[in-house]
Amino acid sequence: MLRTPSISRPQRLEDLLSTSLIARLDPLDLASRRVFFGKLKGERRSKKRGHSVEFADHRPYVSGDDLRHIDWNIFGRLDKLFLKLFLEEEDLSLHVVLDASASTDCGEPNKFFFMQRCAMALGYVGLVNLNRVAATVMGGTPYPAPEAPAGPAPADAGPIKTLRDLRGRRRVHDLARFLCSIAPGGTLSFRKAAERLALSRRGKGVMVIFSDFFFKDGYDDGLRLLSGHGYDLILIQVLSPQEVDPSITGDLRLKDVEDAETAEVTISAPLLKRYKANLAAYNQRLREFALRRDMAVLTVKSDSPVDVLVADQLRRVGVLK
Repeated sequence: MLRTPSISRPQRLEDLLSTSLIARLDPLDLASRRVFFGKLKGERRSKKRGHSVEFADHRPYVSGDDLRHIDWNIFGRLDKLFLKLFLEEEDLSLHVVLDASASTDCGEPNKFFFMQRCAMALGYVGLVNLNRVAATVMGGTPYPAPEAPAGPAPADAGPIKTLRDLRGRRRVHDLARFLCSIAPGGTLSFRKAAERLALSRRGKGVMVIFSDFFFKDGYDDGLRLLSGHGYDLILIQVLSPQEVDPSITGDLRLKDVEDAETAEVTISAPLLKRYKANLAAYNQRLREFALRRDMAVLTVKSDSPVDVLVADQLRRVGVLK
């Protein structure tokens, strides 16, 4: 796949989210296929029983329960002690993860730019609804040049860079600056990056990974490290239209954008047919691998409208509501 020629990198929030897209995002909120108990009280109703103002249920009194929550009206009627239970409102954390290896800097439209826009859209929804938001970029290079850094310094200087503990609408621009401060490039060991990410992960919540999942060391070990442990894992596989339906022909000398390996091939109709079959089989294996581990997977093309992915497809898989 050819590297995107002369791409204009986003530099601010307005380059990632248009006003029309923001208007579609404002009514949305985060959701999860699982129930998590947040660290801070938020605007999300959980199944955890607490002592807020909305009644949920009764349960029999047991020794040691707080006498202040006994329902004395029931005691007067039944001569039995029951405790009143209430619904608690808690926050839901969101962690967006972007693959910034060189293979994502390809296609028309550019795959990494599409990932940046989608991650910003999800982060925006989380922040304006007072959820805790974190963002991680795996691999990549600083953008602009290191002598003129943009945005907050990343938390890690290794294969992952993370911005944590964002909360509230006022942090939207901080997230945008962080996402714009990285350009894709170089190679990436997904297993090593996932290991560091798993070790640094805190709490519970929803993790959304944006990648093409074309890793030299495979995706299996890395995803095993990230699955479970209190996180609802969503995989967004981003492919360019040219990867899905190549239009190249003739005798070519292909060079890997990450490790510079070369191969000489003759592109013919039978070869393209076999390529498409191999790609379909690869994507199917990814879906089956994720399904066995209770992960959700979406495969999208980089020319897909961001509002359709966020407002429609992510709602169908239970990430947004």
